[in-house]
Amino acid sequence: MTAEPSDTPDYRARTAAVAAYFENLSPASVAQLPQFYAPDARFKDPFNEVQGLQAITQVFEHMYLALDEPYFVITHRLVDGDQAFLTWDFKFKFKRFDTHTLQTVRGGSHVQFNAQGLISMHRDYWDAAEELYEKLPLLGGVMRWLKARANS
Repeated sequence: MTAEPSDTPDYRARTAAVAAYFENLSPASVAQLPQFYAPDARFKDPFNEVQGLQAITQVFEHMYLALDEPYFVITHRLVDGDQAFLTWDFKFKFKRFDTHTLQTVRGGSHVQFNAQGLISMHRDYWDAAEELYEKLPLLGGVMRWLKARANS
């Protein structure tokens, strides 16, 4: 008896392709997002909540306008059916403030794939206060003070 070909995408392979894409993301490769995202995909992170490929593209294009040398290092991948969770380190330099120090934001992305193997939902989880605000002049001091007060 021969096994019939499956119409179900190989979600592990799709997750590996998404991880490789983000590790090699560049201003030029942002145009390749349609190879990975469904036209009506949703994206949410601490600063954005958008739907549609054009809006998601604008989020990533803005990243290159706002930051110097941004890139992702995928540290782990978990796949369960049509969903995956990727943990990552996001590295960048500020264009203003401390322009020489390589900054790191640690976070994770929950993605869900549709029946065509495209991302239909992408949600990033990371602590904006600890990972970003505490690194900014003036605001960083206030955030560290608030954190110390909350923990005392």
